[in-house]
Amino acid sequence: MKSKMALVWTITALVFATMACNFITGQPISEGVLFQDDFSSTSSGWDRVNDSDGITDYSNGVYRIWVNNTYTDIWANLGVNFTDTIIEVEATKVGGTDDNNFGIICRYQNNSNFYFFNISSDGFYGIGKVVDGNQTIIGQDNMLFDDAIKLGNVTNKIRADCIGSELALYANGKELVRLRDTTFSSGDVGLLAGTYDVPGTDIHFDNFVVRKP
Repeated sequence: MKSKMALVWTITALVFATMACNFITGQPISEGVLFQDDFSSTSSGWDRVNDSDGITDYSNGVYRIWVNNTYTDIWANLGVNFTDTIIEVEATKVGGTDDNNFGIICRYQNNSNFYFFNISSDGFYGIGKVVDGNQTIIGQDNMLFDDAIKLGNVTNKIRADCIGSELALYANGKELVRLRDTTFSSGDVGLLAGTYDVPGTDIHFDNFVVRKP
């Protein structure tokens, strides 16, 4: 079975977001929702950057992250601070190889310290953390395969739970992994996409929701 080594990634923060002024955008407010965005408004607080390394920007009602370097992750943050959250997003691969990674960030402190919840378009997953710039997959040597993850140029619904010391990753309603880690207790949320040895990962995110547990 193929395994993905996570430790070879070069992590690149394209930009840092400013504080989001509008916490509920484009959708009716639901009970327990801390933030939600269908990306219909370009003023909801996400980064808007286009350069030769990649793109983090609104695009026709979705939020696009395009990565134009090898072994590189690019992400976007809101500039908010939450403690315990359930985060969900729909992520659609529209370009690049299936050998990629994309997902959700929680408890982001800065570009060297945060949790990430990743899947890939060839069916792999893992929860990881970056501590003082050093990246590891928590509880696994490699990213592991699960057939709940839809392959290729399709939409996957990703959920990340950050509740106390408990972290969990879901794809399309199935829990993939649940574990405990106490490194970070609060922080920002965000979205991430990355490459391995082939550039061009292009992910469109939609219907981003942050809820109270």
